[in-house]
Amino acid sequence: MPSPVYVALDTTNVNHAADLVVKLKGLVGGVKLGLEFFTANGPRGIEAITELGMPVFLDLKFHDIPNTVAGAMRGIAPLAPRFTTVHAAGGLEMMKAAVKAAHEGATRVGRPRARVLAVTVLTSIDQPALEAVGFRGSVLEQVERLAALARAAAVDGLVCSPLEVEPLRAALGAEVTLVVPGIRPSWAEAGDQKRVMSPAEARAHGADYLVIGRPITAAADPAQAARRIAEELAP
Repeated sequence: MPSPVYVALDTTNVNHAADLVVKLKGLVGGVKLGLEFFTANGPRGIEAITELGMPVFLDLKFHDIPNTVAGAMRGIAPLAPRFTTVHAAGGLEMMKAAVKAAHEGATRVGRPRARVLAVTVLTSIDQPALEAVGFRGSVLEQVERLAALARAAAVDGLVCSPLEVEPLRAALGAEVTLVVPGIRPSWAEAGDQKRVMSPAEARAHGADYLVIGRPITAAADPAQAARRIAEELAP
């Protein structure tokens, strides 16, 4: 079974990202590239990584009016990422437009379709931070509200904190794909993530894919760190 781990390559350097991909190939399921990398290197930077044969999660978190998000989704279709993201807070119509455009774009260019994931509440946001931007109720209530909206838009899956995996799995069943950042092995520092869990705990609670960054990429030996996580996940 392929590894559920996607490694977040938080870098703007294509050569450094490529070096990590080469070291980690066969040890993880794929890599995540985000705004930092994309704004520095554009589509050619993404292509340089996909050409190395590792599935790419292109995490751009689109959040704009429906027409703009649809255009952006069609724009990344030639890159054929395995996953891409939109903010569920962008609303039902925006998410519907993203899903429709992902299908249309992939058909037009003859490439595999990106699976659209809706981001609920960022893992860097805790209760005080949520209230500071005007939301009422608990973080979990906001996550559940946005998750229901995302499912109504027929997205392929959700990005959520590990602390919300179990209630979302119970509410939405086995069909929804749950992609979970905020994963920190017991031997790693939490960093700027507020709502975290270990890899094995997150999988036990129902996570399908785990996004792990610095515990692997900042390790003295990234390959060994990936192996250590794989051992923790082994049945």
